[in-house]
This record gives sequence, structure tokens and C-alpha cells, in this order.
Amino acid sequence: MRPSPPERVAEYRRRGWWKGQTVDALFRAAVAARPNEEALVDAPNRQALVGSAQQRLTFAQVDARVDAMAHAFAALGVGRGDVVATQLPNLVEGVVAFLACARMGAILSPVAMAYRGHELRQILPTVEPKVYLTTGAFHGCDHAAMLLDLKAAGETNVQVVSLGDEAPDGAHVLHQLTAKAPAGAFPTPADLDAAEALTVCWTSGTEARPKGVPRHHDHWVINGEALVEAAGLQPGDTILNPFPLINIAAIGGMVMTWLVCQGRLVQHHPFDLPIFLSQMQDEGVAYTVAPPPVLNMLLQNEALLAATDLSKLRCLGSGSAPLAPWMVKGWQERHGVTVMNVFGSNEGTSLFSTGEAIPDPEQRARFFPRFGAEGVDWPAAFPAKIRTRLVAPETGEEITEPGIEGELRIAGAMTFDGYWKAPELSRQAFDDDGFFRTGDLFEITPEAGGRYYRFVGRCKEIIIRGGLNISPAELDVMIESHPKVREASCAAYPDERLGERVCAVVALRPEQELTLEELNAHLRAQDIAAFKLPEKLRIVDALPRNPLGKVLRRELAGVAAS
Repeated sequence: MRPSPPERVAEYRRRGWWKGQTVDALFRAAVAARPNEEALVDAPNRQALVGSAQQRLTFAQVDARVDAMAHAFAALGVGRGDVVATQLPNLVEGVVAFLACARMGAILSPVAMAYRGHELRQILPTVEPKVYLTTGAFHGCDHAAMLLDLKAAGETNVQVVSLGDEAPDGAHVLHQLTAKAPAGAFPTPADLDAAEALTVCWTSGTEARPKGVPRHHDHWVINGEALVEAAGLQPGDTILNPFPLINIAAIGGMVMTWLVCQGRLVQHHPFDLPIFLSQMQDEGVAYTVAPPPVLNMLLQNEALLAATDLSKLRCLGSGSAPLAPWMVKGWQERHGVTVMNVFGSNEGTSLFSTGEAIPDPEQRARFFPRFGAEGVDWPAAFPAKIRTRLVAPETGEEITEPGIEGELRIAGAMTFDGYWKAPELSRQAFDDDGFFRTGDLFEITPEAGGRYYRFVGRCKEIIIRGGLNISPAELDVMIESHPKVREASCAAYPDERLGERVCAVVALRPEQELTLEELNAHLRAQDIAAFKLPEKLRIVDALPRNPLGKVLRRELAGVAAS
């Protein structure tokens, strides 16, 4: 499968934006340059997570693991263009699976650990994976057993592969498969092209069903190059990854930056502040990411920071919620660390508020550079490879003056080409000029002669809890299946730690009462991911609607916040 039209591939390669380099070729270059240097490191709590010891692998050892896993997948029938699904914590095996698919010409489709049968019943028939690599018991769910239950019910025909020494009947054990693998290199297809799909990641928007976002090798390589440039990474740098390897934040922001700078990738899971700080010190981390509340808290706890050696740390990425100007300024002035404000999505909409683009830390917290805007030039290489503009949602007219809200639209080297097997959604996602409609409202600021954007809000109805997208439309339908509920609509309310949480606003049938615990029990019975569960319930007489009957979700914000 080739996600990008041939003319786009030819044009971007002519411009040098895409190099036609596969992820496997990029990885092999790192192996050749640094074979005996440590490359990939598990979190120190791996034993507690999955019952096996922490692994520390050199580039040569990772290369051998990639060959063995590729041979194992091939023995199960995976070939070029076939899909391998993964549902794993942040372990070295997740990275190896990504690289094995890149070497084989297969497609990786990673899903969140929090997903349960409800989400998997929507995803699996769409991608039809040949193999599903997961683990056993993890945080109260036996993932391998869950997949086998779906298989027994005829909802998937996937072959289940499990980590660990044992697996349920009907599943394979990964290390047994790799032990039987042929010795030596896996034969990568000689004509493997960087325009072939490498991943299908999953995102939720206003639609009730998850949407697959296919990306090819060229997409991922430019993503890594952009982040290396934005974060100022140098060859051999250590990167600490606290993101699950399921989307652009981890694959593009962490794994690909590691490959481009031929450095060291250290895994972290789940987010645990003492472990996170000890890894930053003990591993000599140069770059990592953390949510704004964590960076705020650390800066307010100088004793904790003073006890941690952060002398190697140069850049911290953050985003998904507004950054506090005092925090960005404090990290820079007290600790010499640049906090980079990041705006992005699986679809490839990326803006990086870097120290080079916006030197003033307080402005960097509030604004984003107008990368790719007509007539606005930047010294870095990446901004010339994208195009951005603001468009009035009501009229479609382009906005070029400060202080007027408009939807950010973006095109260029990192932007995807359409959703997986969803032609109508794909048509709706782009405007007539090929710009992706982000659904996010920005305005041009008067500061610095109109060189910056300021984030205003979202025009798409989506809730982002701890960096994970939640479709309120999906929840509305499930809540309205409760026999006591007449109508329901979910909305976000602000949270200092997670950015947003979910509130269910419900109108009940006559003479009924409903508790949050009762509502969530109803949702759990539908096998929904736990992070989507409402954490607040508000009962109203009726939902606010416009003259055409559409729920005015924005008017629910005040109800949800009360």
C-alpha cells in the first residue's frame, strides 16, 4: 500500500524533502556507524511490568533482534504489505517490532494498552493483521487472553504472540519463535520503496470510531529529522521516551529522532516521577518530554531538582495544554534548559516553538512560529518543508491579519494523505487546495510583526485527556443505551494534571436517578477503554440544541466545569 499519490512522492523527492530512504536503511546506517555502542534500554521497572529483566542492547544486538523477529513474523505468514498489530507497554520489543516491519516491508499497527474489546472490534476488521504481538496480565487485563476470546468469537483470525515464558493455549510465545528463527540476516526486499506504508496508527476525532492514519517511511524519516533539528540534538545523544509507542509522539518524536542522531533510546513506563528523574540523571538524558503540570511542579520543588544531576539535559518538549510563561522562563534561566512548546497530531500537523525560533521564553510558552506561512521566512530547514495558513471557518477566506481567529490548515512533508480505508473521511479532512483541516483555532499575533500563531481553542469536538484523544460522540451513543438515559452529551472540563477530563451531561427519563458509578458500570460492561470513562456526571433537564436540533457542545463547558 502506498499512501501518497505518485506525483506527490516525485515532487517532494525532487525538492529534497523526502529522500527515498527507508527506516531500515536509516537503522542499518546507525548499526554500521556504532555497532557496539548502547542503543536501546528498557525502563528499570520492567520486571514489575511484565516479569522479565531489564534489557540494555547495543546497536548490533538490536539489529540481531530485528532479524530474529522478522524471521519469526515471516514464519507466521507475514509478508510484504501485511499488517502486524502490537499492544505493548514501553519495552524494547515494541521498537524491535517497528524495525522488523520496516525491514520486511510489513505494516505495524500499534494500539493503546488501554484498549479493550470495544475498540479492538472496530480496529481489527479494518486492518486484518496477520499477527498480534502483546503481553499477558498487565494492570488487571490479560491481553493475550482477550485477543483469544475475540478470536474464539469469530471476530478476528489473527495469530496471537505473547511475551513472557508462557502463553495461553492458542497463542505463541515470542522467545520460542525467535529461538527457532533461521540464523543470519533477514532478506529485505531489494525493491522496497520508502513510499510504501510502514504504520497505521489510530486516532479519535469527532467521529465515534477510531480512524487509521497510514504513514510511510518518507513520512517518518522527515519527522525524525524535524525533531532532531527542533530539539538541537547531536550525534549520540540520549533520549528518554515516556510515550507509549502508538502514535506520532513516540514513533516520530522519540524513535525516529533516536535513529537520525544515532543515539540512545531509553524507555519509560508508566509515568513515575522518581523513576523518570533517576533515569534523566543516571542515563545522562539530553532530551525528553513531560506534560506541563510535571514541569511546573518540578520547578516549584528546587530541593528535588537540586538532588538530581540534570547537567546533560538541554531540551524538554511539552504540550497538549497551555504552557505557563513563568515555567518556561524558569527552566531556561535557572537550569539552562530550553522548554520547547509542541503542537502536533497523528495526521502530521506539527509546529515546534523552539529556542531558535522564539528566543524569549515567555513568548515561547504562548506562541508558535508561523512555519510555512506565506512571506514568513525562518533560518531552520524544516519550516520550508511545510505550508500553513489560517482560514475563517464560516467563509473559507484566508486570514492574514493579527487578532482574527481561524482554523489552522497545514500541508507539506509531514502531513498524511488520508485515513485508512475511509475515502469519505479523507475527502472531508482536506480543503480544495490540499491543506489538512486541523480543527484547531489559532490567530496571528501582533508581536514580532505577525511572525507567530497563538492557539485559541478547538473547533472540532474532541476531548484530550493526558494526551489521549476521546471522541465525545462515541461516548454519547454508549451512554444513551442506558435504560435510564433519555439523551446525553459529553464535554471536557479542565484538569491541572491531565489537561482535560470527561464529564457526562445527561437528561434522564421520567422519575429516574443515575449515579456516576452506575453509569460507568454500564460503560465497562461494553468493554470500553478505562481512560474514556466519565469522571463527572451532571444531570440536566435537556441538552442545549440549535434550531436544527444539533447539540451545542460548547454550551456544555460551563455545566461540565461546575
